[in-house]
Amino acid sequence: MIEKSYIDKLDAKMRELEASISNPALAANPRKFREAAKDHSRLRKILDKADVFFRVKRDLDEQRALLASENADPDLKALAADEVAGLEKTFPVVEKDLLAALLPPDPNDDRNVIMEIRAGTGGDEAGLFAGDLFRMYSRFCEGRGWKISIIDASPSSMGGFKEVVFSVTGSQAYKVLKYESGCHRVQRVPATESAGRIHTSAATVFVLPEVDEVDDIEIPASDIRVDIFCSSGPGGQGVNTTYSAIRITHLPTGLVAQSQDERSQHRNKEKALNVLKARLLDWQQQQDEAKSGAMRRTQIGSGDRSEKIRTYNFPQNRLTDHRINFTIYTLARFMEGEIDGLIRTLQDHDMELRIQKEMASG
Repeated sequence: MIEKSYIDKLDAKMRELEASISNPALAANPRKFREAAKDHSRLRKILDKADVFFRVKRDLDEQRALLASENADPDLKALAADEVAGLEKTFPVVEKDLLAALLPPDPNDDRNVIMEIRAGTGGDEAGLFAGDLFRMYSRFCEGRGWKISIIDASPSSMGGFKEVVFSVTGSQAYKVLKYESGCHRVQRVPATESAGRIHTSAATVFVLPEVDEVDDIEIPASDIRVDIFCSSGPGGQGVNTTYSAIRITHLPTGLVAQSQDERSQHRNKEKALNVLKARLLDWQQQQDEAKSGAMRRTQIGSGDRSEKIRTYNFPQNRLTDHRINFTIYTLARFMEGEIDGLIRTLQDHDMELRIQKEMASG
């Protein structure tokens, strides 16, 4: 049960934050000011939901007491019975809303992301599927008003991509897209198949939060090797005639990032560094979580990128997400970027698991 005393402590903390936010000294430190404002917004949301929860709880207790009273008027008891029936349906809903608000937020949720799609098993068909996934995510992001920018791309011989790396800039992009990391499997008749046989191919999706100033990811010049080469990406004929592509290798870890979509060496280096920092942040988080035994970001799956998370079966117009045993028969629309429904289902399922864990631990 959620204790009122705990909510009172949060209310006191919010008052302290309000006082600090109004202090001109804090405004002089933009980073601390943003953190305080963010914490205040989260506490305000919790307290609003707590007000609703305790109001419903109080009303339910009062109506139950009236029902249990031997001296109460029968007509009032009848009204109380109706009230209790409605409140008993409302109570678990508002309780879940409050518990969800109390869950510690993922610090990466508000960030932009860097996504990588790599063709896996299946040869040319895997490259075509990687291209289909890129188109699907592009349409989804465009529908939300998010901006996509290609960083690096290696087209496959039959179309699609051997690999494509791109950034997504938009409100809470990581919160929405983080469940897409993993192995995506496709079952369909390839364009290259003359006998009409169904083939199984795969592509792997990586979703990394972009690094921001709070991460303090510094890369000494002595820790990297920068290689310059001739671009061969989708930037048009101009990129193919200039040595503007940049590949950066982080020597201590062996991590590599490259960019060749811009005509400018400087812009490509900037993009490649952003990707490298995101990979370093991800690498550091994996090391920390391995040491502490913490679960990988979300309880939906292990976070292992070799894990098969989804199957796209084109002959049956069927999509199955194996992490939550969720199946729909509207694959054609899903491939057009209509993936909101599945994302919401994954978010709800993940929240349920986190709530269960929090309640079991305390």
